[in-house]
Amino acid sequence: QVQLVESGGGLVQAGDSLRLSCAASGRTFSPYPMAWFRQAPGKEREFVATINWNGGSTSYADSVKGRFTISRDNAKNTVYLQMNGLKPEDTAVYYCAASSTLPFRLSVSQYEYNFWGQGTQVTVSS
Repeated sequence: QVQLVESGGGLVQAGDSLRLSCAASGRTFSPYPMAWFRQAPGKEREFVATINWNGGSTSYADSVKGRFTISRDNAKNTVYLQMNGLKPEDTAVYYCAASSTLPFRLSVSQYEYNFWGQGTQVTVSS
């Protein structure tokens, strides 16, 4: 059974940093992209960042570019999201996603990710 388990969320103040982790089990995702999405209350889920199979290519939403960094450790089957300079508008449930259908590629579309974690809450106070 494939599982993605996020951790590292919490309540922080504006300007603080958090590091989210997502550990995958049940299969390896090393040939495939992994990504982070988020969903704020009353809003649709949106793309945050994605990383290709070896970390050599990444893509970010404009709203987090320059503040967030995605990385992965294939030996640990884990993807990370380093979030610096957090803003109240970053408040959301953050979801880890993995694809088993896009080998050696990237995607910013949530519809191309077929494995999802349960989400971790990030709350940024002003």
